[in-house]
Amino acid sequence: MALLSVFAKKPLLTPEATQQVVEAIRAAEIKTSGEVRVYIESRCRFVDALDRARQIFFSLKMEDTEFRNAVLVYVAIKDHQLAIFADEGIYQKAGAAYWNNAVKEMLLHFNANDYGAGIATVVAHIGDTLQANFPYNSSTDKNELPDDIVFGK
Repeated sequence: MALLSVFAKKPLLTPEATQQVVEAIRAAEIKTSGEVRVYIESRCRFVDALDRARQIFFSLKMEDTEFRNAVLVYVAIKDHQLAIFADEGIYQKAGAAYWNNAVKEMLLHFNANDYGAGIATVVAHIGDTLQANFPYNSSTDKNELPDDIVFGK
């Protein structure tokens, strides 16, 4: 006789929050040549979330965008860690203070357990910054990276 144990795994984001984030990514990218990806996992395998975000950024080949203007929003929900990793093209144009403020803004929402709104809001702000520095050009722009959320373990 075998016993089977099944545990319902709580999703990292609700379906509504997932949709909210995906819509924010699409809305951000429609006005810029820049790319935004969101990676969410339960636990961060690194001590520093920025190191983990950097690893994911390169594993997703986000540095391959034409203008080096991709941004990764990284969240480890159970470990309460997050980071934003921006490629050199947009990082240099926006400056370190901008990225630090974006993280602080996400934290305000996360502290209220509103992960979907926190991610969607920062994605919208990143989209505005990308638009200001890398505006959409209908004759050359293409969606270089998928718009879906990447869910890790």
